[in-house]
Amino acid sequence: MSSISTQRRLRLGLIGDNIARSRSPLLHRLAGEQNGMDVQYDRLIPRDLGEDFDEVFARCAGGGYRGINVTYPYKEKAAAKVSIEDPLVRAIGAVNTVLFESDGPIGWNTDYTGFMAAYRSARGDRAPGICCLIGTGGVGRALAFGLIELGATEIRLVDRDQAKAEALAVDLQKLGGAARIVVHPDAGSAARGAQGLLNGTPVGMVGYGGTPLPAEAMAGADWAFDAVYTPVDTRFLTDAAAAGLDVISGYELFFFQGVHAWTLFSGKPLDEHALRASLIADDRVV
Repeated sequence: MSSISTQRRLRLGLIGDNIARSRSPLLHRLAGEQNGMDVQYDRLIPRDLGEDFDEVFARCAGGGYRGINVTYPYKEKAAAKVSIEDPLVRAIGAVNTVLFESDGPIGWNTDYTGFMAAYRSARGDRAPGICCLIGTGGVGRALAFGLIELGATEIRLVDRDQAKAEALAVDLQKLGGAARIVVHPDAGSAARGAQGLLNGTPVGMVGYGGTPLPAEAMAGADWAFDAVYTPVDTRFLTDAAAAGLDVISGYELFFFQGVHAWTLFSGKPLDEHALRASLIADDRVV
């Protein structure tokens, strides 16, 4: 990875749909301020630009960007466009952070590391147990691999596209760990007897209302995580809290994946407590 330790200006971006309310631009600008750097972080929505993902990606690669983040629904497409140094990220098959190096783009997955950091921050060393994971796309794949690393005993995969869930099951089984991997036809049956409930779909996000799991299906679980963070208090997490579950907000994934992406983009340190406080306190329009 090339060093930019003496660079005072940094151009970054986020490619995704439905990202008008993303706080990633603010997070990276505040991270830059901590380090005396001027950070430009652009929202890049392909349909608004009149381009497809490939065109936007190519423009970033040749347009002075140090790197980009990639979000729904382009993480798996991004993985096909980059070199991936980490074999685990290659196995995940989804990329949310890209660095543009002189010899080509390199892909990383800070959703994977960010989820594990968020889980450990909330639940310490407690094991995830049996987990119901709804959604096996880009972020769902990162969550599943994170659950393996965290020591889940069983992962129940649910997706409207069952072939996608089955493909993830095969990839997880290749790791050769002790966790049992099962594909379920619906979220209700997968949640029955599970300790952990995870939403890896966009359901509940602004523009995608509702919840991926009925409230009554949460009875008996211990904890819940929602990858959605706009809004922070999704119906999924509100129902989980009402059922007495420990809840881990998607905001925590947003925060930690952003911190890890910043390290890759800049090579600079962060005061995470100060950054979190600034994000909460900052009322600027982003």
